[in-house]
Amino acid sequence: MTKPVLVAAAMATALGGFAAPAFAQRDPAYAAARSSGQVGERMDGYLGIVVGETPALRRIVNDINIKRRAVYSERAKANNATIEEYALTAGCQAILATEPGEKYQAPDGSWQTRGTGAPLRDPRCP
Repeated sequence: MTKPVLVAAAMATALGGFAAPAFAQRDPAYAAARSSGQVGERMDGYLGIVVGETPALRRIVNDINIKRRAVYSERAKANNATIEEYALTAGCQAILATEPGEKYQAPDGSWQTRGTGAPLRDPRCP
């Protein structure tokens, strides 16, 4: 798959294909966990628990990640990419779309808090 296709696919995901934004609008617990820094965007395109794991938080994260994987699987197949390729590109876009104060995973695997500048992203990001 060519980079322009992956970028276009990821942009489509970032601009509305994620299961998370729709889920977040319905679930104030997700929005609260995100704004409080309990969850953050991982480099692999999935949501991760940063601190304070609870059974309820684990359920929220698992539900969102299951929905994301389904979207990634469908779109990767449609774009002749692997799920991992598609998820990484979507993760790059999700990290780029974080707001100041939100958590994201840096290329070294550490959790960072988004400031006003650009987030640290994987060198493979388009």
